[in-house]
Amino acid sequence: MELDVVELSRLQFAMTAMYHFLFVPLTLGLSIIVAIMETVYVMTDRPIWRQMTKFWGTLFGINFVLGVATGITMEFQFGMNWSYYSHYVGDIFGAPLAIEGLMAFFLEATFVGLFFFGWDKLSKVAHLVVAWLVAIGSNFSALWILIANGWMQNPVGAEFNPMTMRMEMTSFYEVLFNTVAQAKFVHTVSAGYVTASVFVLGVSAWYLLKGRHIELARRSIGIAASFGLMSALSVVVLGDESGYTTTHDQKMKLAAMEGMWETEPAPASFTLIGFPDQEARETKYAIHIPWVMGLIGTRSLDTVIPGIAQLVDESEDRIRSGMIAYDALMTIRADRGEVAQDIRDRFETHSDDLGYALLLKRYVDDPREATDEQVAQAAEDTVPTVGPLFWAFRIMVGLGFAFIAVMAYFFYLASFKRMQFPRWSLYFGVAIIPAPWIAAELGWFVAEFGRQPWTVDGVLPTALSVSHLSVGDLLITLAGFVTFYSILFIIEMGLMLKYIRKGPFQDVEETDRWIARHEHRLRTHDGNVPGAVPAE
Repeated sequence: MELDVVELSRLQFAMTAMYHFLFVPLTLGLSIIVAIMETVYVMTDRPIWRQMTKFWGTLFGINFVLGVATGITMEFQFGMNWSYYSHYVGDIFGAPLAIEGLMAFFLEATFVGLFFFGWDKLSKVAHLVVAWLVAIGSNFSALWILIANGWMQNPVGAEFNPMTMRMEMTSFYEVLFNTVAQAKFVHTVSAGYVTASVFVLGVSAWYLLKGRHIELARRSIGIAASFGLMSALSVVVLGDESGYTTTHDQKMKLAAMEGMWETEPAPASFTLIGFPDQEARETKYAIHIPWVMGLIGTRSLDTVIPGIAQLVDESEDRIRSGMIAYDALMTIRADRGEVAQDIRDRFETHSDDLGYALLLKRYVDDPREATDEQVAQAAEDTVPTVGPLFWAFRIMVGLGFAFIAVMAYFFYLASFKRMQFPRWSLYFGVAIIPAPWIAAELGWFVAEFGRQPWTVDGVLPTALSVSHLSVGDLLITLAGFVTFYSILFIIEMGLMLKYIRKGPFQDVEETDRWIARHEHRLRTHDGNVPGAVPAE
């Protein structure tokens, strides 16, 4: 990778965004799980559930604080590193971000304080309402962020104004109910629920292996397995919906994910595994499953999914159409109010392809002067790097199905085997804790890397979106971010591990008395002592 301003800006934003997303899924999922636990406490009045709520709530709080710190830093980069992007599409992109801050983040941050400091000042029901408001605020934050990101993937409800040289919103309704944004939201939050479920299950499994906090761990696994199973199933179903919208709105991304170099007869096959060769335009040693891609991507047997070669040809046509729009735009800008109607009509006819003409800016200052070779090269630039996308997608999908199997197994043991977990399963539960974060990061990699070379798909190329900075400026700030985030990561891991080792430390005496009474009732009823971990 050449160390130029564009690539360094991309690298810096990718690093900060993906680091921030280490905290987001756990925040989304833990907020719901904690609210569920407190709901059970209010319904049953059993102190073990209050202790569970406080313990997992403490881990949620640590994660929430670090997520806020990294999220705020990331948003400032739009002005620092992507100033032309902010100028060009700020009217649309800025609205969801502003609403997220005013509606969701303030709601979430306000009630987080009440959640932690209101236990002895609020009634049980009032505190439960606070817990659910924290969870709702967390998910609302994700909604507005994903509406903004969904617009970058599918820019609806906006049009280019030739007089201001900016994109302007024409329909907030279309931006809000963008099909890509809605699919991304439900898919992303479900992935967050799986992440939190695996985390709770893994930590609880570690407690059982150590013979500590048995009652808390067993009940936590029960909640995590049931909630995680529903969430894992949702991720797969809603991921299918995301794939369906990609078929319509981002055809090149889908073709790259599948390594589909040529258009196949409908219904297209799914490439289970293979080794894409971008230079040779083929996927070597590919294993195909007939019909599957056509059924998933189009939900029909007769709709064709275009391959990369066909899409490159279409891009070349759109670039040439965009050159006409660019020529009309320059005439409008030069003549201002004295523009002939035929020039305006010509611009309106070809304005949807203006962004494709801007791809030529990488090779020539004035797209109207581009040669046939430069047009062809710009069309080739619309193909993202296939290999990383191909494998990232398959690893993500494979992990998604693995989570279903894991959660189904633990749900079966928790529901039908009286929570008697084999030790090997507990070791496995601990070992898979990092897996949902890997899947989530790969999902974002597919979504964002697959959109290249666009910042806003079909509207604004990435190469034009950056600020006027020097390579030295970016290297210094990149080094600063790496150092700062490394420190934050050490703090995060240190605090999480400290409180996990410490275990539940609140309401200990009350909970221990309740557990003793509970175990005594069970012993006198059937002679069994609950909570024992079977030997290997």
